[in-house]
Amino acid sequence: MNVGVLGGTFDPIHNGHISVAEECQIQLSLTGVIFVPAGRPWLKGDKPVLAAEHRVQMVELVIATHPGFILSTIEVERDGPSYTMETIAELQKQQNQEDELFFIIGWDTLAQLPQWKQPSRLIEMCHLVAVPRPGYTLPELDSLEAVIPGLTRRLIILQRPEVDISATDIRDRVARGLSIDHLVPEPVADYIRQHRLYVNR
Repeated sequence: MNVGVLGGTFDPIHNGHISVAEECQIQLSLTGVIFVPAGRPWLKGDKPVLAAEHRVQMVELVIATHPGFILSTIEVERDGPSYTMETIAELQKQQNQEDELFFIIGWDTLAQLPQWKQPSRLIEMCHLVAVPRPGYTLPELDSLEAVIPGLTRRLIILQRPEVDISATDIRDRVARGLSIDHLVPEPVADYIRQHRLYVNR
């Protein structure tokens, strides 16, 4: 089986994440997509991130209405920074031997891949699926291949969906008292209101 993996802070999870997961399911014939909320994302440094408890709960609310979506809390349960290579290695152990993992990232994240921990080992363990992000162009693949040999053989480039939704914008809208109902699923919007998340920024 082909299984997608979509990691992120999900601060909060929004309609863009869902569109990406659904489109990858269709285009790559994925049996499911595993959502992996980050624990301490090392590339974000000291930027504040909402408590994992809330981020996980919001992902669970989304999964309840999407049977093909799966939650993994391995990163929020892990001590220390979250590294994708370690996460994929753990997820691989949980799958059947014949299963193939497809790690979904944005074009902007693809450009940062040489900075990641052991990217060469990462591409040995899974395929990479790069989806467009508004305002970003596809990075120069020859340059990436020179740094990470074998990358292009394990890389799938998608041209859609291109969803212009930003978690930063959602948090700012909440802080300003503006509606986010068109940006996140209804249960997530209700959860944010109920717990008064992102109000004091």
